[in-house]
Amino acid sequence: MPGLLRNAFMLLMLWSLAGVALAHEGGGHVGGFSSGFMHPLLGWDHVLAMVAVGLWGAFLGGSALWMLPIVFPFVMAIGGVLGIAGVDLPAVETGIALSAVILGSMVLAAARPPLWLAAVIVGVFAIFHGHAHGTELPEAVSPLAYSLGFVLATGLLHLCGIGFGFLVRWPAGRAIVRLGGGLIALGGAAFLFGFA
Repeated sequence: MPGLLRNAFMLLMLWSLAGVALAHEGGGHVGGFSSGFMHPLLGWDHVLAMVAVGLWGAFLGGSALWMLPIVFPFVMAIGGVLGIAGVDLPAVETGIALSAVILGSMVLAAARPPLWLAAVIVGVFAIFHGHAHGTELPEAVSPLAYSLGFVLATGLLHLCGIGFGFLVRWPAGRAIVRLGGGLIALGGAAFLFGFA
């Protein structure tokens, strides 16, 4: 299984390098499943945060391993509905960038809050990600196919984080995972302050 996760991670990373676009920029390309699938993969701020969710879940271990990657898409769907309904959510881009900063910092600091609190933190940021996706859904040729695509891509990014997070089983791997969290936080800060 770790080999499969490693291969999936490498495939996603190579695939995401194929083009450059912000995941939440409106464009005429919004359509069905493939557009929805590529939407989170082409926005590095989304990629960082979604990988961080899986990474933190693996770092925390136990039921956090599956709970955090499940909470995120469920709450993201709520944010998506808000976006579809045209409900204004202030500072969406800031919330998305902060999600990478905070979630990456949690891993870097080896933070171990109670599971309910970790789920709340992940859920709050999922609303911003969902809203960004949801604002594009009304233009989609097939909203259901588009939604399925971005939920699947989100899940795969969580799995990439989980696969990388399994390195915590070894002492050197724990340091590498924490470093990965730090890099995610730095990437989020770059988006937050307009360097990326």
